[in-house]
Amino acid sequence: MADRRLQVFHAVAKQLSFTKAAELLFMTQPAVTFQIKQLEEQLNCRLFERGHGRIQLTPVGALVLSYAERILSMTAEMETRIREMVGALSGPLLIGASTTIAEYVLPQILGQFKASHPDVQAKLTVGNSDRVTQALGEHSLDVGLIEGPAEMPSLAAEVLCEDELLVVVSPDHPLAAAAALSPDALLQHGYVSREAGSGTRDFTDLYLRQRGIDPGTLRLVMELSTPEALKGVVATGIGFAIMSRLAVERDRQFGRLRAIPLAPRLMRALTLVYPRERFRSMLVNTFIEFAKKSLRA
Repeated sequence: MADRRLQVFHAVAKQLSFTKAAELLFMTQPAVTFQIKQLEEQLNCRLFERGHGRIQLTPVGALVLSYAERILSMTAEMETRIREMVGALSGPLLIGASTTIAEYVLPQILGQFKASHPDVQAKLTVGNSDRVTQALGEHSLDVGLIEGPAEMPSLAAEVLCEDELLVVVSPDHPLAAAAALSPDALLQHGYVSREAGSGTRDFTDLYLRQRGIDPGTLRLVMELSTPEALKGVVATGIGFAIMSRLAVERDRQFGRLRAIPLAPRLMRALTLVYPRERFRSMLVNTFIEFAKKSLRA
């Protein structure tokens, strides 16, 4: 119900790109440009400075953005409350999840939730933990599931369950026969790591530092952004990775990979995060309780 020009302006202001905003809104770029021009004419001011192939908000544009975010948020809240008053749970549910959780934990939860609430349209955004928390801070997601703690003060966090990180190698790797491994034992072998910003990477680095090992001294072979890519590279035998038990359990059972615990064990929390002060609809609250019950079962 919010003014379409305001919705288009908000998308352009957040993306700082007419092209990206058009893709996000499923519009043509000329249509986006026309909507911005109309809004500028209505307000009798320039909202963007354009030059050298880039755009940025004018001071007035920054003020309009602050009001646009509040107006759009209140409109979404109103529409949600109306849906809740007139019927069963329905509407969009915007979920963010770090890669490991999105691939190995959430599919079953989302399937069961959809079966119980068929009118809900869940949309899952996958990224590393940093990206998920950033999107939550920008109010572009309703709820997120990440590995480890949430560092942003504006987010509330609840620990759902524990997950163990294991050293993963091919069956013919020199470390494969070990029953457990100390961090020192890893220094002489190639290391296949997750990318910076990954919850797994951050938690592993912290664990190593707490045991007197600079992560930079590991023999880094490659950085990859998904668990499946890590497993594929590790299977060639060129190095080890440190991965969630959730991600490697099936490969371990079928003998494709070996998963070895560290000593002391490397445990972390899987965490549910959501904006602390933002209005939460009945739909979001219901999903939060459903996810908590499923993961703690």
